[in-house]
Amino acid sequence: MGVASSGVGSEDGRLPIKMLHDRVLVRLSREEGERRSTGGILIPATANVATRLMWAEALAVGNHVRAVEVGDRVLFSPEDRQEVEVHGEVYLILRERDVHAIAARRIEPATGLYL
Repeated sequence: MGVASSGVGSEDGRLPIKMLHDRVLVRLSREEGERRSTGGILIPATANVATRLMWAEALAVGNHVRAVEVGDRVLFSPEDRQEVEVHGEVYLILRERDVHAIAARRIEPATGLYL
């Protein structure tokens, strides 16, 4: 993951990171980068598509987060995010209340949607 490491005194000097309160640290899914339309046109990741929701993987959660677990895929609005760069990689910080949906194996099977 690159975010949390062995801590103070490690050879690379990285410190572990703990999310606080209702915060969720996520990394955008690879699918959220460049994509192709059904006609084969390449759409860059920077293209604005109205209020398109995005999927990301939860990497760390705060102690007051109840529904999201590490490893879950979460759906959120790009307007509700804060970016942070840690060791050269960009991550996003969300509040749990800004997560619209969760995709995880632990969810009951009769919900009606599958990803």
